[in-house]
Amino acid sequence: MANFVLIPGFWLGAWAWRDVTKILREKGHEVFPVTLTGLGERAHLRNKEIDLSTHLWDVVNLIDCSELKDVYLVGHSYGGIVATEVAEHSPESLAKVIYVDAAPLPGGAALIDFYQPAVREDFEKSVAEHGDGWLLPLPPRDSELFSQTLKDVSDEDWARFEHLATPQPFNVAYQKLSLKNPARRNLPKLAIVSSFSVAQVKELIASGAPLFQELADPNFEFTALPTGHYPMFTRAAELAEILDRAAN
Repeated sequence: MANFVLIPGFWLGAWAWRDVTKILREKGHEVFPVTLTGLGERAHLRNKEIDLSTHLWDVVNLIDCSELKDVYLVGHSYGGIVATEVAEHSPESLAKVIYVDAAPLPGGAALIDFYQPAVREDFEKSVAEHGDGWLLPLPPRDSELFSQTLKDVSDEDWARFEHLATPQPFNVAYQKLSLKNPARRNLPKLAIVSSFSVAQVKELIASGAPLFQELADPNFEFTALPTGHYPMFTRAAELAEILDRAAN
């Protein structure tokens, strides 16, 4: 039996992990899906002060107050940035850090640095025009972002996504990571690659691009789960199986 803490990405809450959570619990694991402050059922706590540090403490306090040890910390998309910060702050509580179609940014980088120019422009325009300058509404299905990431998402999956998604506090995208704890680097890590192939990821590492150099960590393993950016919707059983194997 392992302790899993599951962190979702933009617009999502613990609800996004429903199917994965069910399968992992059936396998005997303790599973703690997280809803970050301002999202999902915690949308009523949304405010302009929410940043990456807020979400770091959401997860650290969950781990501490649940008295969890040897945690398998799973971060999807933006949740991978949060997971990196948690590993920086509380490496002694973790057994492994698992990135689901995500990558750890290097120190000094912010999530906004990772976006393609067209996606960044769309996001910042949406925040300015429809999010009061600090919230990012869920983009439409035909947006530039989702044209690249919604592979295998069914109409039913999208309807649920659209219904339950909440606007994302966008200050988190501008906060730069500060990574100085060597114990974080010593943790075992797994990247579950869905939107790209493992070969493509290794090419990015070999290119020397600074944004991908954390993936050159020798403690990283890579496994492929070919689908779009949302394997918890499109291939939940396979994702849960990979997580189960990672804990065994």
